[in-house]
Amino acid sequence: MYVERFCGSWIQHPFWSSKMLIEDRQTLNQIKESSVSELVIDTSKGLDVAAPEPAVEESVEDAPASPVEAADPAKMAPPPVEHLQASSMADEVLRAQQIFRRGKQAVKAMFTDVRLGQVVNTAGLSELVTEMNSSLSRNPHALISVARIKTKDEYTYLHSVAVAAMMVGMARALGMSEPQVLEAGMAGLLHDMGKAVMPEAVLNKPGKLTDDEFAIMRGHPGEGHKLLLEWDSVPDSVLDVCLHHHEKVDGSGYPERLAGDNISLLARVGAICDVYDAITSNRPYKAGWDPSESLSRMASWQGHFDPALFKLFVRMLGIYPVGSLVRLESQRLGVVVEQGKESLLVPKVSVFYSIRLKQGTPVTVVDLASEHEKDRIVGRENPEDWPFRNLDSLWLPS
Repeated sequence: MYVERFCGSWIQHPFWSSKMLIEDRQTLNQIKESSVSELVIDTSKGLDVAAPEPAVEESVEDAPASPVEAADPAKMAPPPVEHLQASSMADEVLRAQQIFRRGKQAVKAMFTDVRLGQVVNTAGLSELVTEMNSSLSRNPHALISVARIKTKDEYTYLHSVAVAAMMVGMARALGMSEPQVLEAGMAGLLHDMGKAVMPEAVLNKPGKLTDDEFAIMRGHPGEGHKLLLEWDSVPDSVLDVCLHHHEKVDGSGYPERLAGDNISLLARVGAICDVYDAITSNRPYKAGWDPSESLSRMASWQGHFDPALFKLFVRMLGIYPVGSLVRLESQRLGVVVEQGKESLLVPKVSVFYSIRLKQGTPVTVVDLASEHEKDRIVGRENPEDWPFRNLDSLWLPS
C-alpha cells in the first residue's frame, strides 16, 4: 500500500516522510508497533484494503461486551501525573550521560539515513525530548552541564542533542507550556539536519574553512529546511528554527538577514544555544573554550543575540557555569561543580590548587553558600593560562 499521510501528532510518526510505499514486512511492523493509530492510503499508487468478510449475525446475548464495558476500570483511568523528585547533581549527571548516549545514536542514525537517501526513522525522538524535560525537572543544571562534554569526533551528532537540551531548559525558563517545551526540544534536535547533506570533507575539516567552503556550509539551514518540508506536518516553529538559527538581531546573520523581532522567539533562543555549544565544545579545528569565558565573550558580541534572552540564558547556566575555572579570595583555584540554590554567586567549588604555593592541594569541595564559609569567588580564570588538563574530571563521575 502507498501511505499518503500518517494521522496524529507529527513527533509520534515513526518515519521522516509522511508519504511512502510499504514494500517490506519490516516497514509494516514499524508502523504497527508505533503509536500511529490511523493513516490514509492512496489506492492509485498502491493496493487497496481487502474486501471485508461477510458479517455474521449474532444475538445480543452472545455478543461480547463492548471494549468499554469489558475493560478493567482501573486500567481505563488516565495515568497518574508523574511527580518528579529532586535529585542530586551526581545522580542526575549519570542519567544525563545516558540521555546523551541515546541521543547521539538517534541523530547519527538520522544523518546516515539522509546521506543514503533512505526514509529517516525518527521513532524515539519524542521520548528523548521528554526524558530531557524530566531530567531538568529533577535537577536544572546536570543535563545542561553534561551537554558541553564531547570529543571532536562526536561534535556533529552530540551538538544537536546539546542544543535540544538547552532549548528545553530555556523554554522552561520562559514559562512555555508543556507542548511548547517539547516542540522547542525537537527544534533543537533537528536544527542542523542540513549538515547531513554537506560534504563530509568540509563538515569535518580539521582546519579553518576557505571562503568557498564556508559558503557551502552557510547553505545548511536552507538544505535542512528543504528536508523538513518533505514531512508536511512538521510544526512551523521547528521549520523556522532550522532555517533561522544563524540569524543575528542586528540583521547581519544568514540566510535572510532578518533583524530584531523579525526573528522568531524560538529562533533567537536557538541562536544562543547553538553558538554556546559550538564555542564550548572540542571541534576538529579547535579546543572548546571554558564555559565562563564563553559567556563573557558572547556578552561582548554586540548585535548577535537578543539581550533579554541572553540574560535569561546566563541565569539558566549560572554566572560561573559548571566546569568553570575560578579564583577564590584565598588565592586558591577551583572548578565549579554545582550551582548554589539561592544565588548564582555562591556555587560549590572543587578546590585543587594553591596559587601562593604554586602547587596542587588535596581536592576539597567548598560550598560557598554555607554560612560558615568566608571564602568567595573573585574572578574567573582562563584554563589556557594554566597547565591543567581534564578539569572536567573534578565534577564528572568517574
